Amino acid sequence: MQLKTLFIIRHAKAEEHSFAKQDFDRNLIEKGEERTHRIAQELKDIITIDEQTLFISSTANRAWQTAQIFADVLGYRRDMIQLEDSIYESHHFNILEVINQVPATIHTVLLFGHNPGLSNAVDYITDRPVMLKTANVAEITLPEGFDFSNLSMNTGTLTRILD
Repeated sequence: MQLKTLFIIRHAKAEEHSFAKQDFDRNLIEKGEERTHRIAQELKDIITIDEQTLFISSTANRAWQTAQIFADVLGYRRDMIQLEDSIYESHHFNILEVINQVPATIHTVLLFGHNPGLSNAVDYITDRPVMLKTANVAEITLPEGFDFSNLSMNTGTLTRILD
């Protein structure tokens, strides 16, 4: 039986907060795009993308743009990325709720979003406190026989962080 893997990915470096633009609409900056390409290339050596892979992204610009770069580098179709409004400014329980809805046929999930929710989700799922920086990837392995619907407190193993 193939073990299931969850990759929790914080969006890349984005424009600074300002009164001229809503937080939701902030875009990646060049430095963020470059870092995202580098991290996605590192991930390419670890991951296999196939029909049992699912990308899920917050609908906020910076997360969506980060997901698109990863999709391009890893060979995942952009139009297959599942957009989830509920990931933006979410508590880790809301993020876990999205993960728990992933069908049992999926073996690999890449979830793109925001802090502090993502870092708190990693801590909750793995009992390993982390603070994901921009474009960081936390790889979590599920126990043998687990589907994403079974994932809850202290049920996953933090395998590595790509930074």
